[in-house]
Amino acid sequence: MPVQDPPAPAFDGFASSDKMIVLGILKLEHRRKQRSLSGLSGSSEVEEAVECQGGNDETRTLTSRLSEGHVASFRPATRWSVEHPQTLFAWEGACIQIPCEYKVPQPSSRLDSILLFQNYTFDSTIRDFTGKVLYNNTKGSIETELYFSQQDRVTFLGNRSKNCTLKIDPIHANDSGKLGLRLISGTDKWMEHIHLNVSERPFQPYIQLPSEIRESQRVSLTCGLNFTCFGYDLSLRWSLNGSEVSPVTSSITSSVENVYTESKFTFQPKWTDHGKSMMCQVRHFSQVLSERTVRLDVKYTPKLQITVNPTEVEEGSSVTMTCQVSSSNPSLSTKKVSWFKDGSFLKEQEEQEELTLHSVTKDMRGKYQCGASNNIGQGKSKEVALTVLYPPEPSKVHIYPSPAEEGQSVELICDSLASPSATNYTWYHNGEMVPGASHEKLQISNVSLWHAGKYSCLAENRLGRGKRKQEAELDVHYVPKAVTTVIQSVTPIREGDSVTLDCRYNSSNPEVTKYEWSPQGSGSEVTPGVLRIQKAKWDSPPIKCAACNYKCSWSFPVSLNVHYAPRAVKILKVSPASEIHAGQHVLLQCDFSGSLPTEVRFFWKKNGNLVQEGRDLNFSSISPEDSGDYNCMVRNSIGETSSQAWSLQVLYAPRRLRVSISPGDSVMEGKKATLSCESDAHPPVFKYIWFDANDQDLHFSGQKLRLEPLRVQHTGSYRCQGINELGTGKSPPSTLTVYYSPETIGKRVALGLGFCLAICILAIWGMKIQKKWKHNRSQQGLQENSSGQSFFVRNKKARRTRLTEGPQSQGCYNLAMDDTVSYAVLRFPERDTNGAGGARSPATQGPPPNDDDTVTYSVLQKRNMGDYENVSPSCPEDESIHYSELVQFGAGKRPPAKEDVDYVTLKH
Repeated sequence: MPVQDPPAPAFDGFASSDKMIVLGILKLEHRRKQRSLSGLSGSSEVEEAVECQGGNDETRTLTSRLSEGHVASFRPATRWSVEHPQTLFAWEGACIQIPCEYKVPQPSSRLDSILLFQNYTFDSTIRDFTGKVLYNNTKGSIETELYFSQQDRVTFLGNRSKNCTLKIDPIHANDSGKLGLRLISGTDKWMEHIHLNVSERPFQPYIQLPSEIRESQRVSLTCGLNFTCFGYDLSLRWSLNGSEVSPVTSSITSSVENVYTESKFTFQPKWTDHGKSMMCQVRHFSQVLSERTVRLDVKYTPKLQITVNPTEVEEGSSVTMTCQVSSSNPSLSTKKVSWFKDGSFLKEQEEQEELTLHSVTKDMRGKYQCGASNNIGQGKSKEVALTVLYPPEPSKVHIYPSPAEEGQSVELICDSLASPSATNYTWYHNGEMVPGASHEKLQISNVSLWHAGKYSCLAENRLGRGKRKQEAELDVHYVPKAVTTVIQSVTPIREGDSVTLDCRYNSSNPEVTKYEWSPQGSGSEVTPGVLRIQKAKWDSPPIKCAACNYKCSWSFPVSLNVHYAPRAVKILKVSPASEIHAGQHVLLQCDFSGSLPTEVRFFWKKNGNLVQEGRDLNFSSISPEDSGDYNCMVRNSIGETSSQAWSLQVLYAPRRLRVSISPGDSVMEGKKATLSCESDAHPPVFKYIWFDANDQDLHFSGQKLRLEPLRVQHTGSYRCQGINELGTGKSPPSTLTVYYSPETIGKRVALGLGFCLAICILAIWGMKIQKKWKHNRSQQGLQENSSGQSFFVRNKKARRTRLTEGPQSQGCYNLAMDDTVSYAVLRFPERDTNGAGGARSPATQGPPPNDDDTVTYSVLQKRNMGDYENVSPSCPEDESIHYSELVQFGAGKRPPAKEDVDYVTLKH
């Protein structure tokens, strides 16, 4: 029974500050008594309790006073928390691992020192624990959060925050007893009791069995050992009746609550496993340290055996069956025996192990069992067959499969109950015996239409012959026969026509349910089995149909043979293989992919104009004029198809070069002129060379020569030369005329007028001087030679023709000048009849010559007024010739003159 709290002690002699400590000691002592009554270990010393809580000197003095009889124990207000297994087990030579966790009173504190005592006591004189120290880790050694420290046999595996796990390796039997774990954190101290149980030799494992083991039910057996130590090899092995078994599941548990190693074996026991031994061994490597054996108590239903005597009987005979119980755990709960036939309950008998059947009929044949029950359930014996002998019954025929498809393998079975089984069979097809068929099964490997019909059979055994009961009909299914595709449209079919096709067949079993067409999408099915193609294509593939019941049967494909115009017409260059140069032989051919009908005609067109008829277009010596876009046409009775335009390009050197001048051949100075070299070449000219009138290279390679600003010196002829990959061509010269601008003409006219004016003035003065001189001379001559003659010069004006077809000048001819009269005094020397150079006296002068013989003509040519350079008259100039007729007015001797003619040319 639980211990009541002790009565409150007298606090005489204690200070008020110590009252709380005294109350804690009383509670601690009360808890110690409770632990003693429950068999738990704990501290029995007041000093130990106080030291476990830590404290100052006054507390220790108070503890001494209490130990003298004032109070048994106490419990401070602050305390440590240490958890570990209460008792740890091991054996001599093994090791022991003490899992331990602690919690210091102050959460922010850390562990300073840890000591492990053996056989320790509390010394009140020195107020501390004394005894054998197995491990001592004082302050300064614990520096890290996690560390591994070993002293002699003891290894500290903990840390200074919460883990105080220890390992002792090796462990000895004399280590059994109480260990003290001393923990110190600042001024807080704690002593924890740890109990060790170390045996001389390894102790046995324990085996845990289920409360009940039944046959065929899955159960788990557990083998355990209250021991585990890190680094110590330990395994648990199972064996059933001396044979090691598997699989097993092993686990190791090491916690502050418990330390153990377990292994589980799971299996489904049989009833024959009852009484067998199950052993669990503890092994260290291959050495068996200890073992434990248990006997299996497997519960199972009764096991029975049944016998039948005899097993084969003829109808009307008797038979006896015996049932015996061979084993049962637990024993039978009742002595009743149950009988079963073909799995169904037949009858139940009280304390009777035999069943007798009288006047056996064929209905009594079958499989028999007997059964008995215990607390686990009912057990049944194995089935025993009872055979009743009788002749074959009327037979039936079973057909597999039914209906059968043509070409399948069909099996017909003659079903006729007989005991013993029939040994001979006779088969009939449509009432006719099938020769060679004498077995229970009639095999038809490849069934056909003629196999269809009604079948029957007759069975026979040693007891007699049966009868034919009923016939079975073999229904042979087959796909539609003789499927054909028929074109209903008028032939031949032209491209774009509407075509109707019909799918037909001769017979089918079962009836046709649908039709299919290939290729799919060829047309639309207007009615079942009728396909319509709205517009037949030239390349329509062959079409076939299928009539389908359980399976489709296809016809042979039928070709629409669509007539169409020639397709894929194109031009092929037969020769040359590379580029076409002028002068080469060129052969073009018109090709096409297909035509129906195949009779075709070929035509050639150049730039849309018909050239010739025929498949080949031949150029014996091709010229650039043959270049152009060619089409070939192929025509049949359906239509005509043209190829794409094929560009015939003839490569040739530059030709027909000419220089064009913009804006014209005559350009005013100061303007801009562009000279373009126009050429005909393929490939195009890539380089131009320009030449002037002197055939000098102008060192310009562009197609257009730009002159800006123009000067009169640019006047002249120009020509160009073009070059491509095939050769060179030259143009004829083209003349560029640069005329003066109005400003320049004005300046030059003014200069000319000034010059003419000066000349006129000088001429007038000269004429005056000459006239005066002539006058004087004439007067002198008249005086010297009274036979002198005077002449009057009369001008006759005649129209002159134009001398030039050049451009008109800006001035006009002065017509007033034509009306002027020029006078000239001509003196004719006397004829010297005596000889040349001789003088003739007046006396010897003859009569004057005839007037007709003395006419002298002077040709007066007027000066061309358009004498300015590059200036043409704008008005037509009078280019007429002036004639002067010299008329003799008097007779007289002329002074002698030379025998020559003097011509005087007067120019205005």
